[in-house]
Amino acid sequence: MNGFLVFAFLFFIGSCLGWCMELFFRKFISANNPKRKWVNPGFLVGPYLPLYGFGLWGMFTMSYVIERLLTGNKILDAFIIFLIMAIIMTVIEYIAGLIFIRGMNIKLWDYSSQKLNIQGIICPKFTAIWGLLGALYYYTVNAHVVDWVMWLSHHLTFSFFIGMFFGVFLVDLGYSLQLSAKIRRFAVDNQLIIIYEELKD
Repeated sequence: MNGFLVFAFLFFIGSCLGWCMELFFRKFISANNPKRKWVNPGFLVGPYLPLYGFGLWGMFTMSYVIERLLTGNKILDAFIIFLIMAIIMTVIEYIAGLIFIRGMNIKLWDYSSQKLNIQGIICPKFTAIWGLLGALYYYTVNAHVVDWVMWLSHHLTFSFFIGMFFGVFLVDLGYSLQLSAKIRRFAVDNQLIIIYEELKD
């Protein structure tokens, strides 16, 4: 099947599910939201987070690498899965954070208060969380994702809906980038790094 269509499908699913996960995390768990307000995560208007779209694609791709590295020892295999998932998700998170900080003077999240953080973008605590979530994904969800991709390969008409999603997504992206450009000009003029969640609040 067309590799781009697989990526588009995984990006669509991951972006939407990730948005839901972040929405509830910020409402009920995040220490940065003591008033427990509903906060639309990310810099886009719609219900999707590209970070998780790339994340799902990365985990799905790495699952094939993991299959070749498994030893048959359950403890060692669990550690391998945890380590690979933690690394791939932390790399994706770091690249995304760096793009926004250096390109737009915007911090979409801030780990500055966490121990051993790097530029407030990544830290050991959230790397461990990514590893646990990645292992959970591998053991519970990955097989279903493979089934979804196989289903898609036999129902290509569904690609029409993926196309609709990307149409709306690109319009949203254009609007949000224009807004971010205005925020960036303000940040540069005032020599600031804008923490986006605080700005939304």
